[in-house]
Amino acid sequence: MDFIYTAISWILLKWHTLWDAILPGKAILGTNWDWILAIVFLVITVRIVLFPIFVKQIKSQRAMQALQPKIKELQAKHKGDRETMQKELMELYKTEKANPLMGCLPMFLQIPVFLGLFHVLKRLKPDNQAKTLYGWTAEQFDSAAAAKLFKAPIAAHFRSSADELAQLGANSTTVKIVAAVLILTMIVTTFLTSRQMILKTGWSEDPQQKMIQRLMLYGIPFSLLISGGLFPIGVVIYWVTTNLFSLGQQFWVLRKYPPPPMAGRSTSSAGSSRNGSSSSSASRSNNTAKNASTSRNPFGLGSRAGKDGKVTGKATKAGPTGSKPNLSKGKNKADDGTPPTESRSLAPRPGAKPVKGKKGGPARRPSSG
Repeated sequence: MDFIYTAISWILLKWHTLWDAILPGKAILGTNWDWILAIVFLVITVRIVLFPIFVKQIKSQRAMQALQPKIKELQAKHKGDRETMQKELMELYKTEKANPLMGCLPMFLQIPVFLGLFHVLKRLKPDNQAKTLYGWTAEQFDSAAAAKLFKAPIAAHFRSSADELAQLGANSTTVKIVAAVLILTMIVTTFLTSRQMILKTGWSEDPQQKMIQRLMLYGIPFSLLISGGLFPIGVVIYWVTTNLFSLGQQFWVLRKYPPPPMAGRSTSSAGSSRNGSSSSSASRSNNTAKNASTSRNPFGLGSRAGKDGKVTGKATKAGPTGSKPNLSKGKNKADDGTPPTESRSLAPRPGAKPVKGKKGGPARRPSSG
C-alpha cells in the first residue's frame, strides 16, 4: 500500500504548493484554504482520471437495460430453479458483453484513494517522528498538521479523544460541531448520488443488480452514520466533494445521453396505441355503416316492393328512433299513382267459379269488391 500513499501524497502536495503560492499561509474564517483546496483538487484529479471508466459504467447500464426483456424471459422460464437461472444469466451477459458489476466499478476504484488519504491524514500529529515519509518534508507535515476548517483541525475526527485534540490545539465542541455537519452532509449527498442514478436508469429486473442498487442507495449511507465518526475531517471533505462532483457529472451525462425507455413502458404504450387504433377502426366502421344506411333511407321510411319491383315507402309515425313503421293494413300506394291494392284477397274475374275451401271446407264467397 505504500505506493498508494506515496501517489496520494504527491498529488496532494502538488496542489498545496500551487494554492500556497496563491494564498500564502493565510487563515480566513479560521480556515487554511490552501490545504482545503488541495483536498478538493485531489478529488477533481481523481475524477478526471476515472472519467473514461464512468463512461463505460453508463454504457454498461444501457446494455443491461436493453437486456431486460431477455432477463425477464429467463426468469419466467427458470422460475424456482435459481441455480439454472443464474447460469443462463451469466451466459447471456457473456454473449452480450454486459457486466452487471460495472455500475460499482468507479466507486471501487476510489476506495484505494479514500484509504490512502485516510492513512495520510491520520498521521498528521505533531509528535510523529516519521514526518518525511511518503515524500513529505518536515515543513509540509507541520503545516498540514496545523491546518484547520473553521478552527477544527483536518486531522481530527468526531470521536477524537481529549489528548489527541490537545496535541492538535483544538476545542472539542468546535471539532464535534464541524465534524457532525460534514458527516450529515456526506450521508445526504451519498444518498442523493445513488438516488439520482437509479431514478434516471430505473430499478433493474436482475435480482443481483437490484440488490447492488439497494445496497448503494440505503446500505452505504447507513454505514456512514456509524463509521463517519472515525473519519478525519479532511477525509470527510474529500467524500463530500466527491459526491458533489458526482451529482454534477451524472446530471450532465444522463441529460446528454438519456436512458432508453423502460421495456414495461414501451409495451404499455404499444398496447395503448394498438387499442386506440382498434377503437378508431371500429368507430370508423360504425360511422360508415350508419352513413350507408342513411343514404339508402334518409328519412326513415318503411320500405316495401311495389308492383314494378321498386322499393316504395311510407313515412312512419312519430316515435323513438328505430321503431317499426306503421303500415296501413296491407295497403300500399305506389309512387306512380296507381290505386292501392288489397293484400288480403283479389276480386274474381267475371264468370269465375267459386273457389272451394281447403280440405273440403265450405267454399269461400267471392268478394264483392
